[in-house]
Amino acid sequence: MDLRTRYLGLSLRTPLIASASPLSGDVGLIRQMEDSGAGAVVLPSLFQEQIEEEARAADELARIGADSSPEASSYFPAVVTYNSGPHGYLDLVARARAAVDIPVIASLNGTTVAGWVDYARLIEQAGATALELNIYRIASGPGVTGGQAEADCVALLEAVRSRVKLPVAVKLHPYFSAFGDFAQQLDHAGADGLVLFNRLYQPDIDLLRLAWKNDATLSGAGEIRLGLLWLSVLSGRLPHASLAAGTGVDTAEEVIKYILAGANAVMTASSLLRHGPGHLRTLVSGLETWLSTRGFASVSAITGLMRPSHPDSEAEADERGSYIESLSSYQGPYVRH
Repeated sequence: MDLRTRYLGLSLRTPLIASASPLSGDVGLIRQMEDSGAGAVVLPSLFQEQIEEEARAADELARIGADSSPEASSYFPAVVTYNSGPHGYLDLVARARAAVDIPVIASLNGTTVAGWVDYARLIEQAGATALELNIYRIASGPGVTGGQAEADCVALLEAVRSRVKLPVAVKLHPYFSAFGDFAQQLDHAGADGLVLFNRLYQPDIDLLRLAWKNDATLSGAGEIRLGLLWLSVLSGRLPHASLAAGTGVDTAEEVIKYILAGANAVMTASSLLRHGPGHLRTLVSGLETWLSTRGFASVSAITGLMRPSHPDSEAEADERGSYIESLSSYQGPYVRH
């Protein structure tokens, strides 16, 4: 069975990618994910805020110890985790590349264009196979238009693209007003791939404490439908960018559905956090079994198989027809037809 696919111009042995999570910050676990069938791995995001905080803290410690003995260098915080600063992260990139044969994709989450560009260059120099720009921005200001928010993202990609040669993917949330056009803008600006979608970790209210609470929840299979929609709409319509699915994978069924809709690769973090890195073996095995049972010899044979065949001009009407059908066909214990 041929499970190979192409993503970001790279040849992957399977379409399964271990996406950014605490698991991919451990080289030992990255090796385990490779052994279990991962086609590539995305390292945890390097956050610009963490880098700047470390620099600020180091500067304060340097000034505090300016009149002290040479042993004052012991005051500096130790870089012990993947995201404690640029040097620790770049070391992770280098060690991961040396430890595995699959592509190692670095992830960058910045706040300013300068920050994105500077750290993108450092990541490239450290040897990353590719770079994922994790754009997590909520345009909450009432004066910011949808067009401005999209233009900022495109300008960011263009700035990074002009300074690095490695493949660049853009990970996006779905809350843009005209996502199809926005995807085309990113494609034209040089994106080698789009990751659909970045989950927005929205706050909740603790009724006992009367306080806002922020917690990370793992995604589930019920969240794949928005990704299926946009993958099917965009598949075959972007001249350059490949597509990756990124939300709701728990079993091989979600992997297969995403590929049928048009995904070139399928990312998962929640399922690995829930079941362990070895769960990749289960996902790959399930994909192989499904392909074999239905007489398909390769992943490429089913990629985009279920995307709509109608011309672009009919896409919106078709989606509206699906919307009407979904509502009118609902069956329930209190509904009479």
